[in-house]
Amino acid sequence: MAGAHHPSSDTSRPAVETRQLTRVYKTRRDVTTALENVDLKVGQGELFGVLGPNGAGKTTLIKILVTLLLPTSGVALVDGLDVVRDFKRLRSRISMVSGGEQAGYGILKVREQLWMFSQFYGMDSKAARRRIDELLERLGLAEAANKQITSLSSGMRQKMNLIRGLMTDPRVLFLDEPTVALDVGAARDVRSEVQRWMREDPTRTVILTTHYMQEADELCDRVAIVNRGRIVAEGAPRALKESVDEDVIVDLQLEPGTPLLEVLRAIEGVGAASVREEDGVDRFSLLLADDAILPRVMTTVESAGRRVSGLVRRQPTLEDAFVKLVGRSMTEEEA
Repeated sequence: MAGAHHPSSDTSRPAVETRQLTRVYKTRRDVTTALENVDLKVGQGELFGVLGPNGAGKTTLIKILVTLLLPTSGVALVDGLDVVRDFKRLRSRISMVSGGEQAGYGILKVREQLWMFSQFYGMDSKAARRRIDELLERLGLAEAANKQITSLSSGMRQKMNLIRGLMTDPRVLFLDEPTVALDVGAARDVRSEVQRWMREDPTRTVILTTHYMQEADELCDRVAIVNRGRIVAEGAPRALKESVDEDVIVDLQLEPGTPLLEVLRAIEGVGAASVREEDGVDRFSLLLADDAILPRVMTTVESAGRRVSGLVRRQPTLEDAFVKLVGRSMTEEEA
């Protein structure tokens, strides 16, 4: 899926463009539309996020863009090449790195693994060795170059995977949950290297999927929010956060007890609600039409016998905008 770097002669051409892109899965019993008439345009040099809850269609979209899945209808272009007609040429211009991937052979050493992939990609031997050494040094893996892959921590393994994705200098880099399950330091190193790689060439483009809203807010120039196979919102993180500026956003911390999420969502004036369990308590985030709604919320909580252990009013986040648009949090299963 990668090869030698191919400079683009037309910097005004979108790095990624889809028109009416649709993917339908058919079985004997069922028809599922994973993507429906998706129109998307990502400029060269953008770090573009694709966000969506589980089953929203974002994985299907990425698989089509990296030529691993055929669309049912519509058009998808990456670096000006059609993902169906020109897939062989396109694969030398793109690369994909997934979080937690186990590609390769565990018995190999780090340098051997990267060398093997460089040859799969058709890189010149001397150029490949230079590039591997350069990236090992930049990502702090030089001392681990001769370690077996099975001995690596998850953070070191993901840095190795990122080197595999970067060593061919792709035109478009696809990152699928690149920091999942990494500790804070390793995740920061991965993000920093991606940003540095993009700064070296203003036409390099990254398409990022992540469940970490703060990561998307920090990294992305723009994001698209996908739900039920459609793009429901698109724009800069700041603009999406401004869409919930007029809401009153309250975080409630409740001791465990009767489920309340759907009850709170049913209160008139509650625009959106989500909950996550953390440190043995339920942390609810509520978007209210105005301050007058809060007493109704508190009455409902008390009537359910739930004890409030914390209440904070705060500024909107990208996750608040996401929940309002989609109706549920990133990890919540659709009812």
